[in-house]
Amino acid sequence: MPPDTLEFEEPIAVLLKEIEALSMLPQTPERLRSIDSLRHRIESIRGDIYQHLTPWQRVLVARHPSRPTVLDYVDRLFSEFTEISGDRRFSDDHAIITGFARYKGEPVLVVGHHKGGGDTKQKIFRNFGYARPEGYRKALRAMKLAEKFGRAVIAFIDTPAAYPGIESEERGISEAIALNLREMAALDAPIIVVVHGEGGSGGALGLAVGDYVMMHEFAIYSVIPPEGCAAILWRDSNRKVEAAKALKLTAPDLLGFGIIDEIVPEPVGGAHTNHELAATLLDTALAAALGRVSALDSEMRLEKRYRKWRAMGNVGIVEG
Repeated sequence: MPPDTLEFEEPIAVLLKEIEALSMLPQTPERLRSIDSLRHRIESIRGDIYQHLTPWQRVLVARHPSRPTVLDYVDRLFSEFTEISGDRRFSDDHAIITGFARYKGEPVLVVGHHKGGGDTKQKIFRNFGYARPEGYRKALRAMKLAEKFGRAVIAFIDTPAAYPGIESEERGISEAIALNLREMAALDAPIIVVVHGEGGSGGALGLAVGDYVMMHEFAIYSVIPPEGCAAILWRDSNRKVEAAKALKLTAPDLLGFGIIDEIVPEPVGGAHTNHELAATLLDTALAAALGRVSALDSEMRLEKRYRKWRAMGNVGIVEG
């Protein structure tokens, strides 16, 4: 299959190969019509496939290497982005991006995980989105600056998990995430969270405490990846498809549980098929959410944030 297609997109892959073969031949009006017809068929098939994705297929879409990164959204939605580097304690973690920018003319702080996109060197440079303690401390340092200067925080979530290496444990990854949870819960600034890719475990939650949580249509958000869940519960990571269903990690599931507040629609076939349209769809939802949250006074905003996160513990509890 072509490198940009997923395992369940085989019908699309066949048509893409036909288009590629026709494109290599001399271009005639008839061939151009054939290519255009094939592209329309691809859109139709893709739309049908993506209307009936299983939880595991959504996991694959959320992990697609061509899915837009935080910097892709920064380039399309923000201006005057100035990156902030380093935690002032150990080093700079490239798996987390932080920086001040302007959104529709208003100053904001952007913070988010970065997996590296489809480029292998970038993936290694970004540690595949696995943030270390210094990444979370850098993010908190930047958020404290945003609080000081009265700027809203927009957090982009896309990480498999926090980095599980020995050096990460030595430098206090659990403490760094726990501190972020506490400080973000009380941060006196509007916080909008956007889960746009893979929201994995505490690594995601370390940047995800906010006033309003949006999740892309084909993103995932879970306490553990399906492979890890299957390995722990059944000692068989091959049962990942079953685990993905049991984890209830899709956007519709989480909206029903009240974990997220809104589902952001994606282009047909997922955000990786059209970065521009994906950014436009996010822009509409983000502007509305930021406007609502920013309109609240500080006391009301913090009280609503507190009640929002306290209520999450009631999921599945039946009062009797």
